[in-house]
Amino acid sequence: MRAVRRFTVRASLPESLSGLGDLATNLRWTWHPPTRDLFASMDAELFNRVRDPLRMLTALPPARLDELAVDDAFLAHAREAVADLERYLAEPRWYQKQDDADLPPAVAYFSMEFGVTEALPNYSGGLGVLAGDHLKAASDLGVPMVGVGLLYRAGYFRQALSLDGWQVEHYPVIDPNAFPLELVTDGGKPVLVDVAMPAGRTLHAQIWKARVGRIPLLLLDTDTEANDEDLRAVTDRLYGGDADHRIRQEILAGIGGFRAVRRYCELTGHPQPKVFHTNEGHAGFLGLERAREIIQADGLAFDEALPAVRAGTVFTTHTPVSAGIDRFPVDLVQRYFTDGRLVPDVDPRRVLALGAEDNPGLFNMAHMGLRLAQRANGVSALHGRVSRRMFSRLWPGFDFDEVPVSSVTNGVHGPTWVARELSALLGRNHEELGLDGAQGKPLRDGVSDEQLWALRRELREKLVAEVRRRVRAAWMQRGASALELGWTDTVFDPDVLTVGFARRVPTYKRLTLMLRDPERLRALLLDERRPIQLVVAGKSHPADEGGKQLIQQIVRFVDDPEVRRRIVFLPDYDMSMARYLYRGCDVWLNTPVRQLEACGTSGMKSALNGGLNLSIRDGWWDECYDGSNGWAIPTADGVTDPLRRDELEAAALYDLLGHQIAPLFYDRGADGVPGGWMSMVWHTLETLGPRVQAARMVREYVESGYLPASRMVAEAIGDGYRGALSLADYRTKLDVSWPRVRIFDTELLVEDSAPMVTGTEVTIRARIDLAGLEPSEVDVQAVVGKVGDGDELSDPVTVPMSGDGIGAFAARLKLPHPGSIGYTVRVLPKHRLLASPAELARVVHA
Repeated sequence: MRAVRRFTVRASLPESLSGLGDLATNLRWTWHPPTRDLFASMDAELFNRVRDPLRMLTALPPARLDELAVDDAFLAHAREAVADLERYLAEPRWYQKQDDADLPPAVAYFSMEFGVTEALPNYSGGLGVLAGDHLKAASDLGVPMVGVGLLYRAGYFRQALSLDGWQVEHYPVIDPNAFPLELVTDGGKPVLVDVAMPAGRTLHAQIWKARVGRIPLLLLDTDTEANDEDLRAVTDRLYGGDADHRIRQEILAGIGGFRAVRRYCELTGHPQPKVFHTNEGHAGFLGLERAREIIQADGLAFDEALPAVRAGTVFTTHTPVSAGIDRFPVDLVQRYFTDGRLVPDVDPRRVLALGAEDNPGLFNMAHMGLRLAQRANGVSALHGRVSRRMFSRLWPGFDFDEVPVSSVTNGVHGPTWVARELSALLGRNHEELGLDGAQGKPLRDGVSDEQLWALRRELREKLVAEVRRRVRAAWMQRGASALELGWTDTVFDPDVLTVGFARRVPTYKRLTLMLRDPERLRALLLDERRPIQLVVAGKSHPADEGGKQLIQQIVRFVDDPEVRRRIVFLPDYDMSMARYLYRGCDVWLNTPVRQLEACGTSGMKSALNGGLNLSIRDGWWDECYDGSNGWAIPTADGVTDPLRRDELEAAALYDLLGHQIAPLFYDRGADGVPGGWMSMVWHTLETLGPRVQAARMVREYVESGYLPASRMVAEAIGDGYRGALSLADYRTKLDVSWPRVRIFDTELLVEDSAPMVTGTEVTIRARIDLAGLEPSEVDVQAVVGKVGDGDELSDPVTVPMSGDGIGAFAARLKLPHPGSIGYTVRVLPKHRLLASPAELARVVHA
């Protein structure tokens, strides 16, 4: 018989154990070893199996709970854990200790997925895990943040393999009551946020809250009886469905998410956010709802509200290629906005203009995100450069480096990902791991190469045991008999160099680059003196047939009895599996097509555990590789044939593995320790430890994003929106005057016939018609730089020019470079509420 409905009944705890409920539902336990130890002490075997305190409380026999309720030692341990959590939630932390009254009272962080723990399967991959790490680091630092996303009733898919190695997806339906979530209520009734839908319908969403340390994470859920059947399915799956399904999700995430934050703060007294951070463009519609709120509450026009909206918005793009941006047909966007019910008082034509791109039939979510945010960034230094070039058409007339898209390199949450055995050996507790990485006392204090090498072997041994368990389970799922799986007991060897490759499987990440020459790979795996073993994992999007074919290729190679003890593919990659891989692998492999990996954080997690990276210089590795913390796979720059490029880069990969990496790993001293290898491991721990921390990332966002945004918001909305109104009036004036601004004759003068050498002082003059603009309303600049055959300036030096009030401008400067030099003069808008001279995408050149 099948149940017609499923639901979860939580355990009824004795009064003396009531504090366990708070410990189990606050996800701080995911990065707090003492709390996990407390639950493990209740039933170690059960905890190791479920790895979820809330599920454990439900699964424990009532008799065991009764025993613990009168166990004085356990109760004392529990009281200590509860007191520690309460102290963590209340004490001043880094943010509270900053002496700056302009810091925002709260920041709202929007993301379509949050990978906080496998116990809350609401993520697909790197974007979600990054968002989870962002919240955890914000909690540790005391940043008053509210996370906002959607709750997917079927989550992301679970992955299995068919007998022929094809990816098979299935979606287990979840009951939110079984997860560490609580329904947001008012007077005992669920709080609902409403979002208008076409044809006079309304989408209702209830709000579930997860506690991520100090951070409330609000997740919207449309599976409620208040909705029509099709609308109940809006939050059914992550990244599923057609364009209509996706735009409903993104409208709900942005507009509904903003309304949920407002309602939650009203109910709980949590400070209302002053700054809004969108992790990718999916929730970009929230800017429209913020404008609507200002228009209706304060009587401003859309153009007057827009500066206030932009001032308080930070937009992070993770997309290195245009094809990766969410786009919707314009007529689909019109269907949701034209009747004016979704965001009243916002002209639908203005909505469409925000998402306009070269193709007039498409609405571009990234373009809307950039136009509604005053601050935007990529997620590594290289990705920032790629993004400035990719989005440069939005700022015509500006050099790529001037496009207002900066970068904040991603980081990972140390306490979540570092093996506790390693932190104990190095004398680092979970707090130190999260806040200052490897700072403090020297890492090597009292720790020898032998000790660290022994620990690395122990972690590798745990990985080997997990690999054998998962390989056996995967074959059973594919239909094998237990009687024919005895060979799985000898898969992998804890003394063999172990390489890991695990991530999403779009084609650009090149899962099968390692298979480019199967015989060379086979020789590396089976080398009698210096063998290599390789663990591979990853999911392909259900609609990505090319990605699934790559998985099938690797599985067919792995299935060969000759090599299957040295190479495995583990299905259903998730955070639980990832921890074993990051901690147990000696080398972390990454082979994307260069400039297509925005950041990539898996290698950071490996590095925190003493793993050495072997990667194409893309994303974070491009800026962090120093020649002693791993290996850079050479790229075939200039080779346009992708097959030839893959062939060359695969050959370089094999050479590195066979001629450098394996010999270094197996070159042992008299003590059995590879001294050269350990030198690189120590160097990695010492130098990359602080750089790859999520705490460093969040501090950068506070200092370069949230704080200046908060100051700009205060400027914009203070004194009855005086700043926003001033900027709106200024833009109106520019619309009239800017097309008529002209730069007439310019000249460069050298006094007293001085020789033209580096450092010579020169004067640049120009006559300019400002077409009614005041000199204080523009920034006139002289730009001097090197010139090539095309007269394009490079390495420019910019100097402001001062005017005489009647159109004559001049600047004095010293010649900055030898060789061919050129100059130009340009005029830019100037207003105190502009964060960048390029912000308004207006410039007049000589």
